[in-house]
Amino acid sequence: MTLGTPRIHRRSTGSTSVDARALALAGAPHGTLVTALQQHDGRGRQGRRWHAPPSGALLCSLVLRDPPPLLAILAGVAVAELVGPEAMLKWPNDVLANGRKVGGILIEGRPQEGWAVLGIGVNVALRLDELPAELRDSAGTLGLDADAIEPLLARLLELLEHWLARPPADVLAAWRERDALLGLELRWGEGSGTGAGIDPQGRLLVTLADGSERALDAGEVHLAETG
Repeated sequence: MTLGTPRIHRRSTGSTSVDARALALAGAPHGTLVTALQQHDGRGRQGRRWHAPPSGALLCSLVLRDPPPLLAILAGVAVAELVGPEAMLKWPNDVLANGRKVGGILIEGRPQEGWAVLGIGVNVALRLDELPAELRDSAGTLGLDADAIEPLLARLLELLEHWLARPPADVLAAWRERDALLGLELRWGEGSGTGAGIDPQGRLLVTLADGSERALDAGEVHLAETG
């Protein structure tokens, strides 16, 4: 089934991913799409909030049946292509333009039941002064008009279809071309190291001070550049 069918569109909602999750649990088919003009309780990783003023962002969540293991990686590649050639990917789920976060990805689901919800937000038309003060130094926007959101959504669905059909090696190669952390000094909860790419499972590789390499899972670290 083509992604985006059926589609539920809301003028305002708490979270498109919460809505999509409820639909998935109720048996919604692969490709079911939830979109909104505004969400007031959007979620990111580790309890963060996704701020989305009315008609400022592309907000969507997809129900995917039998999702691939590299879903987060391929979704990042698709969103980066949507943003443009300058877009970079900050593992595990941020899309950057000119060093600022313009897009984010959140995946939730029940692997044992064979489904996932892929939530994507892209700042298309918002103004930075609409955001909370603490986000204005790190957030970015595409600087387009609100009428660009629907065409961008259609293009995003095409890109996701494309990358869902590609072999894992192609997905990994495309991510590595846009790796924003490669060669950077990084720190996480219990250590520090240098970004060394991603492994075949989509885990972040870091080179430690002793020259050894470690693979980090998205759930175990909160990354911050050192310096």
